[in-house]
Amino acid sequence: MKSVLICVVICVLVRNVYSNNWTPFRSVLYSELITCDHDKTKNLDVSEVMVYFYDFQNNFNISYPIENAAARITSAYNLDTTRRLIFFVPGYKTHIQKNNPEIMRQTFKDVPNTYLIIVDHSLYTSGKGGRIESYERSVSYAYYIGRAVGKFLAGLHERGYPSKNIHCVGHSLGGQMLGYAGVTYFNMTSEKVWRITGLDPAGPCFSNALIDEQIRSGVADYVEVYHCNTGGLGTTAVLADTDFFFNRKGKTQPHCNAGFLPGYGEYDSAKCSHKACVRYWAVSVSHPGWYLAWSCDSYDDFKDGRCAANQVTLAGYWNPGNATGVFYVSTETYGVV
Repeated sequence: MKSVLICVVICVLVRNVYSNNWTPFRSVLYSELITCDHDKTKNLDVSEVMVYFYDFQNNFNISYPIENAAARITSAYNLDTTRRLIFFVPGYKTHIQKNNPEIMRQTFKDVPNTYLIIVDHSLYTSGKGGRIESYERSVSYAYYIGRAVGKFLAGLHERGYPSKNIHCVGHSLGGQMLGYAGVTYFNMTSEKVWRITGLDPAGPCFSNALIDEQIRSGVADYVEVYHCNTGGLGTTAVLADTDFFFNRKGKTQPHCNAGFLPGYGEYDSAKCSHKACVRYWAVSVSHPGWYLAWSCDSYDDFKDGRCAANQVTLAGYWNPGNATGVFYVSTETYGVV
């Protein structure tokens, strides 16, 4: 009798998921209840965005509000403009002490001839107010934060930092912010930053938005996007110079399971896949030969080996940037899951 009752409960839950096509996760994921505000006329104040500068080689770090950070960093420290600058913009609900910024610090602490800068925009993109309300607020701030980032980088350029040495990396909402940053930088300097890397740029409110609201080819000399949860928390748009799809069509990563019931546990699975893009890319920094990627028309063709003779390039930090189009890569080949 008990087993029959359990089966009845499960069947009702599954039926409700499919008949209503609604869960708290899906409402956010597919924007059923979200108001997507890309208004650029509000002039929202983002002066309390923080910039954290790291020179691991000389054991030096410093932080300032973004509005005057370029002037204060260059006044406090004699920058070596021959070094590569890695500029990381994290995603929604991420602050400087969270996991992804720490991954970046650990990744670049032993990489010679680099500086690392991490942005903390959490005052404007926290989870305060609940999942829907806070995400709506964060989207409305994305343009203004991205513009502030572009102005900061232009300020470094004005003080001698060359565009060719600036590599911007953004995860999720941070990836979409970099689209705005790249445009702002170009408008202020008449140059483009060397590279923008989008790690599973945010999908909700962006996948179906106008192209000017999205990370895309043209906002840097070279734009690459890595897809790990496409159609979920990550974008479905394929707009970069090169789009890389990791494992299983770039939708669900091997170690991220949704659980038994459709719709339940789906949000945790999506977050797991979404965050995996940061870890995959970071691992590639210390493994220059990893992540061979094949140009392919579909994941099924890639999986079945029908693209073996196609163009091959490297995905990740060491991507040479000389290949364009859609590429597929399996991290499992390298023991990364």
